[in-house]
Amino acid sequence: MENPPPQSTARIFGHPLHPMLIPFPMVSFIGAFAADIAYWRSANLFWLNMASWLLAAGLLFGALAAATGLTDYLANKRIRALRPATPHMLLNIAVMVIGLVNVFVHNRDGWTAVVPTGLILSTITVLLLGVSAWLGGSLVYKHGVGVRP
Repeated sequence: MENPPPQSTARIFGHPLHPMLIPFPMVSFIGAFAADIAYWRSANLFWLNMASWLLAAGLLFGALAAATGLTDYLANKRIRALRPATPHMLLNIAVMVIGLVNVFVHNRDGWTAVVPTGLILSTITVLLLGVSAWLGGSLVYKHGVGVRP
């Protein structure tokens, strides 16, 4: 084999940790977006509380995923050299910053906690996640990052 694909540094028993962790923040942020829509349509406080919890979970699990992704990015110059790697990282940083701001927005009282600012931030988060996921998929499926030869 001429040049094996770059391997993940953050791994356990040979399995990369980053792809194992990313579904949790993605589902949490998408769930918060869905809860924001439900609150906007119903004004039921259950959905505001659900969105707040999902945003907190997204940040917690996002921090874990970010730590493993950053470990791979910083520890392997071949990963850093791949074209999608830096935009993928920067988009995920933006998602985390917007998510943190959104947590503070959701801590306001009642309707203003979601409409319109929280809903807009959740929408931007989900859109950025979609682009970032595309780039992350490109790193794995096109460039073979973390895939054993």
